[in-house]
Amino acid sequence: MIILTLNCGSSSAKYQVYDWEDKDVLAVGIVEKVTIGGSFITHKAKGKEEVVINHDCPTHTDAIDLIIKTLTSKDMGVISDMSVIKAVGHRVVHGGDKFIKSVIVDDAAMQAFSAMQDLSPLHNPANIMGIEAAKKVLPDVPHCATMDTAWHQTMPPENYLYAVPSEWYEKYHVRRYGFHGTSFLYTAKRAAVLLGQDPFKTNLVICHIGNGASVNAVKDGLSFDTSMGITPLEGLIMGTRSGDIDPSLPFYIMRKTGMSASEVENALNKKAGLLGLTGKYTDRRDIQAAAVGGDKTALRAQYIEAHHLKKYIGGYQAVLGRVDALVLTAGVGEFAWFMREKILDGLDSIGISFDPRKNKISCTRNTETCISKPESKIPVFVIPTDEELVMTEDAFALMKGTYDTHTHFKYSFQNRDYVNKGRAEGLVHELKKNPDLAEIIAKPK
Repeated sequence: MIILTLNCGSSSAKYQVYDWEDKDVLAVGIVEKVTIGGSFITHKAKGKEEVVINHDCPTHTDAIDLIIKTLTSKDMGVISDMSVIKAVGHRVVHGGDKFIKSVIVDDAAMQAFSAMQDLSPLHNPANIMGIEAAKKVLPDVPHCATMDTAWHQTMPPENYLYAVPSEWYEKYHVRRYGFHGTSFLYTAKRAAVLLGQDPFKTNLVICHIGNGASVNAVKDGLSFDTSMGITPLEGLIMGTRSGDIDPSLPFYIMRKTGMSASEVENALNKKAGLLGLTGKYTDRRDIQAAAVGGDKTALRAQYIEAHHLKKYIGGYQAVLGRVDALVLTAGVGEFAWFMREKILDGLDSIGISFDPRKNKISCTRNTETCISKPESKIPVFVIPTDEELVMTEDAFALMKGTYDTHTHFKYSFQNRDYVNKGRAEGLVHELKKNPDLAEIIAKPK
């Protein structure tokens, strides 16, 4: 049985083809720079070399078409045609408070996703286009949606309510929703395995740091608080999003410039963050290269971003009381040792001591690593996220009628002896090039 997952982000479309019987990934890939020009697909089929193909994708529908052509290609493909796919899992960023778990997509679900577009302008439109495009190609198979907001529905009212007029919540559902829930679910369960603890007796601070970024306080295995709010704009400094600002700032700019509300909203979502701070960079690799080359603006942006992260890590430790581990994940969290260094430096006073050498070694998606010093009161794990596996297992269970909320449903990756075959194979090759990596591999207790 073949299950396809599609994860359409604000400027990307990730995919995975999974063989359920063999429990193995046949292909993974991503179309990057969708809608912004210079787009390309990076495709890796099992047993074949990775390929990168430049192909303009002005919309996410174009990106889905490119993915389908690649998967069925004679040279690069892994399936004969789309008929072998029996279920499709989709990531949906904003489900509001209507969903506490993944669902099979029907008309009511699509209407709910559409109703949330104003609250997730960079993501929900892309998610919806991905579902619609996939349904045209595969109209007779179940399409399942995993909502990033579902994970956070366990937050207590004191953590999700804003101090605004109560009728705003009662009439317009104004509250904190939180995002990146699929990633937080996976990394929270994996962290519990590494710690050798009951997942529902585990407290964590998890930093999902990519082009979009957020922090999650996990208390007794449940989402307790998170940095993103009613939309993905609140919280950390991101690639093009401002993160936390004075609420009066947009009104001040509107009065000074004559900009409309929609223009200011667009600027805070698409022209702020690292792009706003540097004037030209959103990719951490470009920022790091510029900083090494002496660009003071790029270096300043790194320190500002790290400063905001430090505040959230310390704040969430305070509200949790006990933290069993700090987890770093997503593109920057997994690979950008230079940003991790700036984030972790100086946290010894709150029990987090990282090893600079271990930190530099850890740049991989093929294994979980521990980059803290042995004497660190709180271990620091770098856990490569796997949102696609969560979506795959949800889609299969929904199709079979065995699915439930994560508090009553056990994933394969919660097993102590779980192995991701593709990553394990990649690790063998990686260790030949970087044998020091073996020293920092995190193993379940």
